[in-house]
Amino acid sequence: MLPELSLSLQFGRFKDADKHRTALARHKVKRWIRNTLEVDGEITVRIVDAEEGQTLNRDYRKKDYATNVLTFDYTQEPVVTADLVLCAPVVAKEAKEQKKTLEAHYAHLIVHGTLHAQGWDHELDEDAEVMELRETEIMARLGFKNPY
Repeated sequence: MLPELSLSLQFGRFKDADKHRTALARHKVKRWIRNTLEVDGEITVRIVDAEEGQTLNRDYRKKDYATNVLTFDYTQEPVVTADLVLCAPVVAKEAKEQKKTLEAHYAHLIVHGTLHAQGWDHELDEDAEVMELRETEIMARLGFKNPY
């Protein structure tokens, strides 16, 4: 049985927001996260423009550019609580470059961010290999191709 999930799905105001809303149907996002969680979760997923993405990355990670996904994890037990912030223009650009659908790329980044919320990391090469393998397994279970 999959973990329970309380999900808040939020969209900032940005160009082509409708395209991103279509790729991120609530029931799909919930399924992606629940298949990644190991325990119950309370997660907010927020889709933002480049300006908000850059501000958050600069203020919290000291990196002055918009990145694809930021994970703000607050608790891991007994319930995973986290915010996942995805930057729509960056995700769209990467999906195009990687010849993926917008939905497939969002699914991968949400799986990736949800693993981070549970303590997974990829700072060391061996950790990156383990995390990528886990992401690939989850994505296959969800019906997506290997994201790498």
